[in-house]
Amino acid sequence: MTKKAIKLTTICILLAFCAVNFAGCKPDNTQGKHPDNDGKVSVCTSFYVMYDFAEKIGGDKVILKNLLPAGADPHSWEPSPKDIVSIEKADILIYNGAGMEGWIDKVLDSISNAELITVETSKDIKLLEVKDNAASKNNDGHEHLYDPHVWLDPMKAQVQMRAIVDAFIEVDSSNKDYYEKNYEHYVKELEKLDDEYREAVSGFKKKDIIVSHEAFGYLCDAYGLNQIAISGLDAESEPTSARMVDVAKFAKDNNVKVIFFDKMVTPKIADAIAKSAGAKTEVLNPIASLSIDDIRAGKDYFSVMRENLEALKKALS
Repeated sequence: MTKKAIKLTTICILLAFCAVNFAGCKPDNTQGKHPDNDGKVSVCTSFYVMYDFAEKIGGDKVILKNLLPAGADPHSWEPSPKDIVSIEKADILIYNGAGMEGWIDKVLDSISNAELITVETSKDIKLLEVKDNAASKNNDGHEHLYDPHVWLDPMKAQVQMRAIVDAFIEVDSSNKDYYEKNYEHYVKELEKLDDEYREAVSGFKKKDIIVSHEAFGYLCDAYGLNQIAISGLDAESEPTSARMVDVAKFAKDNNVKVIFFDKMVTPKIADAIAKSAGAKTEVLNPIASLSIDDIRAGKDYFSVMRENLEALKKALS
């Protein structure tokens, strides 16, 4: 049994113990909201983008807890017993799905709170298959069949927001108009962002982007770009030497001048390929996890998506 499996088994045992203590203790209330939260909906989110979308839709009507610590990798992170207790006590759990949260099934199978509403925001989205499973294994050797980074296409982010709206209304129907109004506002913002990307890409001279890991499939699919990934879906996965040589050769042969990397992990591999290919490195952010500094600076999904667009403009125009 792997260390990861042992850890998750331990968590589930602890959760079972906690469930005994919580059973029958959730107070009755007509709309499912916990009375200790001043009538607000208690929401747990699995990682940053889910948190950001929930905050935008829920506003001051919800109390949010983002389970993933700032700067952590959502692919490899696992919830602690304390995190699972938070899920147990919540009204709603919002997560991406599509394999992004490897812990989700075992944890949900252990939850005793029958009133917990779970929102798999990618459920109604057509997923992209991973083209190169050999390059897309996580650190445990598990092969990802689908790319989970759906939010990097603004139109798919809109579907995710809709799923969140529906869950909020199910728990808190008295504030339906509030949630719908927020949703309508952000639909317009997503459409505006989509227009900005389409206008910019129409003027790009190049279409190939080399990225540190395979996170930008939906963005590339939406706007006609071609992603060449150094490593797989997990930001911390290590590419083979042969893969690095192939990518460096592609960069040279196709005059690629920028190698993009995720600022949440070390850029040493991207730097090595850039040096070999006579290119430079720049950040392209998959937005799954923002640093504390970025959050304090007020960055969010929209601002980072626009930073990404500016980076693409410089590299491809």
